[in-house]
Amino acid sequence: MSRPYSPSPLNISRRPARSVGVGPVGLGGDNPIRVQSMLTSDTREAEACIEEAMGLVEAGCEIIRVTAQTRKIAENLEHILAGIRAKGSDVPVVADIHFKPDAAMEAVKWVEKVRVNPGNYADKKKFVVLEYTDEEYAEELGRIDEAFSPLVLEAKKRGVAMRIGTNHGSLSDRIMNRFGDTPLGMVESALEFANIARSHDYHNFVFSMKASNPKVMIEAYRLLIARLASEGDDWNYPIHLGVTEAGDGEDGRIKSAIGIGSLLADGIGDTVRVSLTEDAIYEIPVARALVELIEELRQQKPIKADLSWDDVPWNPFEYERRASEKIDVMGLALGGDETIRVFTTQEKWNAVAHKLAKMGDFQPEIVIEQSGVREIDPLDTAAIAELNTMTEPQLITVADGLELPVISAFRLLAARVDPKHPILLKDTLHPSTDPEADFQRTMLNASMNLGSLICDGIGDAILVQGEQAPGQSLRLSYNILQASGARIFKTDYVACPSCGRTLFNLQSTTQKIREATGHLKGVRIAVMGCIVNGPGEMADADFGYVGGAPGKINLYVGKEAVKFNIPEDEAVDQLIDLIKEHDRWIDAPLEVAEIGD
Repeated sequence: MSRPYSPSPLNISRRPARSVGVGPVGLGGDNPIRVQSMLTSDTREAEACIEEAMGLVEAGCEIIRVTAQTRKIAENLEHILAGIRAKGSDVPVVADIHFKPDAAMEAVKWVEKVRVNPGNYADKKKFVVLEYTDEEYAEELGRIDEAFSPLVLEAKKRGVAMRIGTNHGSLSDRIMNRFGDTPLGMVESALEFANIARSHDYHNFVFSMKASNPKVMIEAYRLLIARLASEGDDWNYPIHLGVTEAGDGEDGRIKSAIGIGSLLADGIGDTVRVSLTEDAIYEIPVARALVELIEELRQQKPIKADLSWDDVPWNPFEYERRASEKIDVMGLALGGDETIRVFTTQEKWNAVAHKLAKMGDFQPEIVIEQSGVREIDPLDTAAIAELNTMTEPQLITVADGLELPVISAFRLLAARVDPKHPILLKDTLHPSTDPEADFQRTMLNASMNLGSLICDGIGDAILVQGEQAPGQSLRLSYNILQASGARIFKTDYVACPSCGRTLFNLQSTTQKIREATGHLKGVRIAVMGCIVNGPGEMADADFGYVGGAPGKINLYVGKEAVKFNIPEDEAVDQLIDLIKEHDRWIDAPLEVAEIGD
């Protein structure tokens, strides 16, 4: 591989990055991984913003972002900053800018950092199908340079940092028509702006590549890091990580852990934001727990094995499932293109056997003790050699009790064994014996380890061992498969976090939509507070519910708006009607599944 994104597939060390100052807080370099969040309060309400900011600081938030939709609204940043400083906090404040260069030019006067989105900063996003000639493309870049350079020069003059933050959901027409709605397009979009910044000898910036689909996000960040490495050592800018529109509850936490955690485990990331459709203060414990898990991972001894990127059977920049062969296990087909199976232990199977009919889709499928799985130490060359001489495919896994990082261990196994052998993934190599273990920590660790491997294309079955409760371990297994896009068994939601741009109550509305549509297996619904990322992030969704104006909702099919300015109190019913019109509606079952312990 000509452009690796990390030194080795087994790497767990942090990527070296230059230090970028955001007020008193440093990103990259020898600084710790920073945790940040975004205010949900209206930027025009200074007191509400100040109060929310102080609550975030108390919870452990190190950088706070606030939206600035217009120049007039950006003027109020002066009062918000003054109020936060008057409370005795020096927490850096970031202005979030979309569409409006004049808002950015006002915001840069007051804040320590400005976030710009290359897809809509003085750029078009109308899904217009055009073919750009090289000359037309160059003219567009010249126009962007003219619009963006004043902000770069002002930020440089004032010592203000910047985030060049690409979103999968808001790539410009120019990028869409040359590179498509792809991870590569996301990278190219960011580099256009980075080159303008560098042309003015401005380097106090960081990158981000956000998407609601963890696979897309992971691939985009990997492509970015590989591209930066190929550009030269001085392109070592820090990286901001986040899964945008992750949603709420367990689903939002799992999706965030898959995207953010897998990249951190690869050494990528200097600051993180977990985006939940909940009050911002609930994001902080999740982000901090992820950072703590990574800090613990880096205390482990890395695997000492000679494995280069040229030796791996998967492409880290483009998802493709590992080509194992099908086998029969307990009457179920496993491997090849079969669905990824959910394993459990005999003890847990026995504990839930009496209520399987009431567990809906959260079914245990295979008992590990009855599966005939072969447990392997991926460092045992003799065992690997013996396995590779076998003519028939064997179900294999990494042996419990080994002191190896989980992701690295399974990657090494997948690289060393014949691809015909299906692999059973485990969230941990040390099954939990603690019934009081912190479930959030278990959930995040399992999501990071299993989700990372699944997004690599590795794995034909999964076993959650870090959670003792049978029902919770099964629910967690299925939710990880859903969030990683490996096995869709319920309605999938793309729901953005609240912010000052939001035009309706996202939390209550999302819950209302869940209650009405949560039984629509395989349907993907996007719930967006405003239009910033709406159409683009809904490219993967079947239907969209988007704030168009205060109290008014626009409904989408895919990324096409089909109903406009619907009163909010009628919008959920009209969304249901829209789903019925497209033959995706079924009536909810009478019995609700039991998925407790």
